[in-house]
Amino acid sequence: MSARHVPLTALAAVLLAGALCPAGAAAQTSPWTLEGTAGVVSDYRYRGYSLSGGDPAVQGGLTLTHASGLYGDVYLSSIEEYGLGADGDGAELEVTVTGGWAGAIAGFDVDAGISAYQYPDGSDVNYVEIPAQVGRTFGPWTWTVGAAYAPEQSALGDEDNRYVWGGADFAPETWPLSLAATVGYEDGAYAPGGKTDWLIGASAPLGPVVIGLSWVDSDADEGAVVASLFASF
Repeated sequence: MSARHVPLTALAAVLLAGALCPAGAAAQTSPWTLEGTAGVVSDYRYRGYSLSGGDPAVQGGLTLTHASGLYGDVYLSSIEEYGLGADGDGAELEVTVTGGWAGAIAGFDVDAGISAYQYPDGSDVNYVEIPAQVGRTFGPWTWTVGAAYAPEQSALGDEDNRYVWGGADFAPETWPLSLAATVGYEDGAYAPGGKTDWLIGASAPLGPVVIGLSWVDSDADEGAVVASLFASF
């Protein structure tokens, strides 16, 4: 599947961002922060699987955060056609809507919420998942462990799904790039026999954008080199 243009919903989200962002002195006193990102990946890999059929994908998102740590996030990605219905049409867009809280507890960085994965035009494939992660930074090292649980629902064939992962980032201040590695294990509706996936990569700022290069692999799909280019605003 070839890369597709970001749909009008994404454009509307960007326009909404401009409307919500206060300017000047008001921005300095507002408890709300709005951040966005947009870019392209050579292959949309999620937990080791390719969701774009091995082709490039256009992606973008917005995150609205309150000073209390509460946040809402919307992320969009083009995907390979998914969830074909009786009409022969399926979803070509994945929309992930997340609400949660992120902050520090006893020196650890904690992030917990609930995510809804939506596939417009897809047939009975929308589902909900509950993710949580804990991390800590020691000098140039940041360690993270997390888990995500999707309870029984029709999109999962009335089964549940479980995913756990751990990762490390290495980003010395004197280096022009940062390194990252993660490993995860999934079991349930999306991996009936269990599946292990892993990633090793590097990223670096290049002017207003960040470029990345990673090796993504699993014991359930062929591995691939994934290149990425993203800008934040």
